[in-house]
Amino acid sequence: MKSLLTKASSVFDRIIGYAAFLAAIMLVFAMLSVSAEVAERSLINCTTPWVMEITEYILLCMTLLAAAWVLKKEGHVKLDLVLNYLSPRSQARINTITSIVNAVIFLVVTVYSLQTTLKLYQLGFYETETVLKTPKWIITSVIPLGSLLLFIQLVRRSYGFLKRSRASLSEKESQ
Repeated sequence: MKSLLTKASSVFDRIIGYAAFLAAIMLVFAMLSVSAEVAERSLINCTTPWVMEITEYILLCMTLLAAAWVLKKEGHVKLDLVLNYLSPRSQARINTITSIVNAVIFLVVTVYSLQTTLKLYQLGFYETETVLKTPKWIITSVIPLGSLLLFIQLVRRSYGFLKRSRASLSEKESQ
């Protein structure tokens, strides 16, 4: 059973790594296309109409695709002013609780955004006031995907903090 969890964890790490890599590629593409758009506007007084629209979609995708990887690296902003003064066990407990609460929130976001995306697909809504006239479900589909990845990472994080809390309790009892 443990090796199955280890393999699943390894697969998930690769998935969020690929998602973060895809987000990085999107960032580079957005940077280059916006730079080209600015140069084009300045040099030949012409614009590429799809650049702004694609950049908006990329900003949404980048954020959601990279969020679970950033969380795994503990790279999100934290308000740890008070937390730093607590014992390691108390820190682990508080981090466990906040991770569980966030996991529940992202599970709800995953479910509702998936329902919305499926409804948009069934109804066939399109972005009407845009250049590309993209089906709206394609744009919103990244929300349940990114939220699901965050939910899974938050569950993993909760488990890690719970193990730390128990380990510090065992260490304290053995002293």
